[in-house]
Amino acid sequence: MTQRIVVKIGSSSLTSDTGGLNPDKLRFFASELARLQQEGNQVLLVTSGAVAAGFTSLGYRTRPKVLHEKQAAAAVGQALLMQAYHEAFASHGVSVAQILLTRYDFSNRKRVQNAMMTIDELLQRGVVPIINENDTVSVDELKFGDNDTLSALVGNLVKSHKLIIITDMDGLYTDDPRKNANAQRIDRVDAISDELFSFAGGSGSAVGTGGMRSKVEAARISMRGGVPVFIGRVLEPGDLQLAVNGTGKGTYFDTALNNLPVKKQWVGFHSLPQGQIIVDQGAKAALINGGKSLLPAGITGAVGDFHPGDVVEVICTEGTLLGRGVVNYAAWQVQAAAGLSTDEVQKRVEVSRIEVIHRDEWVPLT
Repeated sequence: MTQRIVVKIGSSSLTSDTGGLNPDKLRFFASELARLQQEGNQVLLVTSGAVAAGFTSLGYRTRPKVLHEKQAAAAVGQALLMQAYHEAFASHGVSVAQILLTRYDFSNRKRVQNAMMTIDELLQRGVVPIINENDTVSVDELKFGDNDTLSALVGNLVKSHKLIIITDMDGLYTDDPRKNANAQRIDRVDAISDELFSFAGGSGSAVGTGGMRSKVEAARISMRGGVPVFIGRVLEPGDLQLAVNGTGKGTYFDTALNNLPVKKQWVGFHSLPQGQIIVDQGAKAALINGGKSLLPAGITGAVGDFHPGDVVEVICTEGTLLGRGVVNYAAWQVQAAAGLSTDEVQKRVEVSRIEVIHRDEWVPLT
């Protein structure tokens, strides 16, 4: 069976310790990916490395931290990165294509649908799409944060069968195995808990931005979209195939959920929420466990200036994010209707429908 597989490779896996591309590492990964494709799979690569590849060419001694310096390094490094990938894949008879995305591309439904159609066409023609964040034009408040998140969003978007996140660690441990010899690797995860997040630390590399915590967060996004995840190490020929087959050197995150429809993906993961609605424990249970719509009676307040048709976040009174949905009320209408019964709302507030968020336009994220 043909599988659609998204593979994410970080900067630390592609560069030397001081920055700059390592040609041997890049050729190795191109060989592994080409082998996957030649076995009949559709392969997408989400890659970091543009800033790391470019900053030494601009004379920076270390990876820059100022936004315009990072953007300049990315502008130089992206060309170097794609040239290296083109040459490495060409030796295996595989063509590649560059796709640069920003958070804005995902937040706009038309743009994200266009990106999906382009990716589908490339895959149908045997081309490996190489996807990266467009660092040159991204601004901090709209960045993905790291390419772990980008890879999860791409995996959900293309309805991938698997997401493979390659890192320099052979999976998630109960503690840092480099500091604690008693740390134990977690082989399989069915649900992501607060305890699991506590096991994940910061970035382990001077040239990378994503630590294990960001990879676990990416796994949470991916699992919610119905895509299982592998996080681990690929160092030797055949390791990537082992990761795909279920016997890789890392941690597997399983999910029993199905792929979300494109609209629900957009609502849950790609849209930019315009405000928040705060709900009580009864509404929380109805939304998360009961499969119900959000009614005014369970609402305690609202934050922001949103309008009907906007996406909003729903949080409980303790501040925990429960999910996102398309709201049918304006912010002032939510405030006016909060806590009221259906009969009272119909008497006091003029709204087109009684549900503040209908269950068909609701995506739980807890």
